[in-house]
Amino acid sequence: MSGVIQNPVFLLLITGTLIGFNFPLGKIASDAGVSPMVWAMIISLSVSAMLLPYLAAKRRLSAPRGRTARYVVVSGLISFVAPNVLLFSVIPHVGSGFTGLMFALSPVFTLSLAGMYRLKGPNRIGIFGIALGLAGAAVVAVTRGAGPEAPPIIWIVSALLIPLALACGNVYRTLDWPDDASPDSLAFWSHSFSGVIILLLLVFTNGTLPLNELMHAPWAALAQGLVAGVAFPVFFRLQRYGGPVLLSQIGYVAAAIGLIAATVFLGESYSFMTWIGATVIAVGIAATVLSQIMDI
Repeated sequence: MSGVIQNPVFLLLITGTLIGFNFPLGKIASDAGVSPMVWAMIISLSVSAMLLPYLAAKRRLSAPRGRTARYVVVSGLISFVAPNVLLFSVIPHVGSGFTGLMFALSPVFTLSLAGMYRLKGPNRIGIFGIALGLAGAAVVAVTRGAGPEAPPIIWIVSALLIPLALACGNVYRTLDWPDDASPDSLAFWSHSFSGVIILLLLVFTNGTLPLNELMHAPWAALAQGLVAGVAFPVFFRLQRYGGPVLLSQIGYVAAAIGLIAATVFLGESYSFMTWIGATVIAVGIAATVLSQIMDI
């Protein structure tokens, strides 16, 4: 069992699939009138709530200090606060499927940053997979932005900032990973910090904590909490055992899941060329998985 939960391919597919459900759930929340920051807070606090009893039972709840404290603060801000608030802000304007596909651009940004810091990169097949994913995402972005109901360009540009923020977080978490720190502990403290920051932002901007908004989408909130609570402990394991470039490729898996879920459950419609782009992304995922298997 320990071999499975340390297998990068398994972790990649599980994490990407779970995160892919964030997009339709975020769209449901937006349609119900839940603000982006409230939804982002639900994600972080749910992760902390689900990890708390486990870490308490294992006696791993000591407060972070020194390098670990720095890691918690920086990773919380650039990995979760910024991307999640941005993510749930653009979903109402460009759709959950398209927003999910923006995650598919994060491997390109991550590969570039990882190269700058001389981190381990993929083999040739892996690079081919990343290139295919980028090509597919480009097709989707162009077809979505050129349609008769295309959103304003400001929201297309805002969506493109999501993969850049994700890439910065992917590389930082590898570069500054504290010695002997467990993935579960880092997930707990990083999300606890980001949850508190979002809570304070909500109080500062609204004068109160608008939790009543969640009553408009209670089942979606519960589902989002469960998905996040399972996804991010796996996410941090993938960071540890797979590295930043492989981790970034959860974007391809999440993009495919998000597009399918948005079509099946939310009734979003996309052009034939958008689905061609999604198919190219799927081939890129297959190449990425193959390259990782060859490296094991």
